[in-house]
Amino acid sequence: MAGYFSSVDLIPKPDQVVSAAGNLAHKVFYGGLADLRPMPRTLIDEGTLREVYHYRPRAKVVEQGDPVLLVTPLAAPATCYDLRRGCSLVEHFVDAGRPTYLVEYGEVSFKDRNLGMEHWIEEVVPTAIREASAHAGGRPVHVVGWSLGGIFSLLAAAADADLPIASLTAVGSPIDVSQVPLVAPLRPLLNWANGRGPITRGYQALGGAPKPLVKWAFQLTSFQKLVTKPVAKATRYDDTEFLAQMEAVDRFTAGMIAYPGRTFGQLYHRFVKGNALVAGTFDLGDVTGEPEAAGRTVSFADIDVPVLVLAGATDGIAPVASVKAVVPLLTGSPEVRFEIVPGGHLGMLTGRAARTSTWAVLDEWVSQWSTDPSDTAGGDGAGDDAAPTIGTGRRTHGSASSRSLAR
Repeated sequence: MAGYFSSVDLIPKPDQVVSAAGNLAHKVFYGGLADLRPMPRTLIDEGTLREVYHYRPRAKVVEQGDPVLLVTPLAAPATCYDLRRGCSLVEHFVDAGRPTYLVEYGEVSFKDRNLGMEHWIEEVVPTAIREASAHAGGRPVHVVGWSLGGIFSLLAAAADADLPIASLTAVGSPIDVSQVPLVAPLRPLLNWANGRGPITRGYQALGGAPKPLVKWAFQLTSFQKLVTKPVAKATRYDDTEFLAQMEAVDRFTAGMIAYPGRTFGQLYHRFVKGNALVAGTFDLGDVTGEPEAAGRTVSFADIDVPVLVLAGATDGIAPVASVKAVVPLLTGSPEVRFEIVPGGHLGMLTGRAARTSTWAVLDEWVSQWSTDPSDTAGGDGAGDDAAPTIGTGRRTHGSASSRSLAR
């Protein structure tokens, strides 16, 4: 009978026992199975909650082509792009000779509580783009943002048409939060208190969302995996790659950073309760429900560079529908491409399947929109054999393509 497993299937084979014993010994004597060494990097610019790094090229590898800037989301450590050796997007780009940069924000403290989203949209991300471009010899930058980093990147490009951007990629960035299963049922309840509920009072008193709360919220979105993790670990102790990935994800989760109070208030009131981005515009003023004057409004329609939108097939934080909602809003872009790739919220970016899906799409996209037609940096990295065939050349203004690489 299909799907039937006898008790014999549950008895480990001799080679599995040997592998499990070896993995256990390695963890006991060396502390783990994952190679968690960070890729070497150099700080090239810093400011208030802004650190811009250049990843140093490998020995005998010559950097070539337009640079890539990786934009981290708030609260997440930079290990989202450099999870572990073999599952590091940074390593992938560096090994291919692509000039690779990253902007992160450092530790958030109580003194940063008055910083709002406009700090990242109008100052942090634009400065990082300009610094990466200048460091790479004035070449335009391919900006890649994951989760909220993708939203920051989109809004920064919408707010300043003069930024030296070659292309934009938003990875797992939820635009329509009504499509997020964890949030949608709660929105009527959150709006019930009219901006004066316990959540608002709580984050205002704390000056933001503290680390433990951020970590708990991320784990909650993968509750089933969290509950079944001990069983999965016990039954796959012979799978070195699986265990190494689990170790790396645990380190990533432990490295979560706090949210500044005003920024958290904007995210909570405008994104979660108000679903503000679904209309394609965002007010950069303080939009926590207080009677302050409104700020400058930016629109996704003002983005005039090519945009790649990636959604994870099993993403619980940013489901496919919530990510795809941005596509019809990008009416000013010369090309908009939407792809569904394997994996959940973090897995789509740096999981084991990302090597032959997400990274391959990124390589071809960056090469397609590079300023130098001979620029193929990134095309010799992991996953080329399984790279999907994607058309090259510009499409008509405002056109969009959509496809799925998920299995």
